[in-house]
Amino acid sequence: MSIHVALHHKTHYQYDRLVNLGPQVVRLRPAPHARTRILSYSLKITPEKHFINWMQDPQSNWSARLVFEQPTREFCVEVDLVAEMAVFNPFDFFLEPQAEKFPFTYDSALNHELAPFQRKCWLTPKFSKYLAQIRRDFMGEIKQRTKQERLEIPEAEKTRTIDFLVGVNQRLWQDIKYTIRLEPGVQTAEESLTKMSGSCRDSAWLLVQLFRHLGVAARFVSGYLIQLKPDVKSLDGPSGAEKDFTDLHAWTEIYLPGAGGTGVDPTSGLLAGEGHIPLACTPDPSSAAPISGGVDECETEFSFEMNVTRIFESPRVT
Repeated sequence: MSIHVALHHKTHYQYDRLVNLGPQVVRLRPAPHARTRILSYSLKITPEKHFINWMQDPQSNWSARLVFEQPTREFCVEVDLVAEMAVFNPFDFFLEPQAEKFPFTYDSALNHELAPFQRKCWLTPKFSKYLAQIRRDFMGEIKQRTKQERLEIPEAEKTRTIDFLVGVNQRLWQDIKYTIRLEPGVQTAEESLTKMSGSCRDSAWLLVQLFRHLGVAARFVSGYLIQLKPDVKSLDGPSGAEKDFTDLHAWTEIYLPGAGGTGVDPTSGLLAGEGHIPLACTPDPSSAAPISGGVDECETEFSFEMNVTRIFESPRVT
């Protein structure tokens, strides 16, 4: 069963005077590797007099570079897309034999290609303590043995890779309180662990750094999250969204040999599903901002609206 939904997203900046806009980069087009099918997409820009150049960054994310001819009192970006929401199993993948158990290592060629996604943050006090706790809880006996005896870890003592990764993701979901944070930017891993709270982007970046320090290549993901109200309420757990809903969201993507990029969402503790539509997957959050660019100094009024509407539902098979 699949459902076609129309997503509308409008971002509007109004200025208190005529201003010059520098080149603006808009990263609001679904990435080529999105598993959810995008049936149609449109981008509308105000002011209408502008030049647009579509390009792909080094990670193949789509971005639109906008150049404006004249000063303006407003800047508006409107996205309309239609997505086919078909349920898929996020665990439907195979791993290379050498990566089925954790810890594993990337081969030399893959390790070279994944270098940007393995850059680690500094080992600050709270981050170091939390990382050490993760290692003790998930690989304590392994860590102690390899440190003292310098022996290779027997396969029997390793854990299944997917169990390890799911466990770390769920630990972060349990420990870091989700908050709506309107301040710009992303908290450092140390800040998130000091507050033990953060927005989705803060938790996603913290998880990226934890995985990198654990030896797993990871990248930051900015995208749309679509949640649809279920037809039937759950009898033995949370029923999910109370109404059809969409918002900008952030999560983490890890690279598993054999499976490729695999999305994990520390805000929910789950793997990414059909409702996760990636827009920009990058080594650092700064290059995944939905809209970036310069403007003359001025007073700015910001507003946005987002909604999702069901437009087609395939008939049930009985």
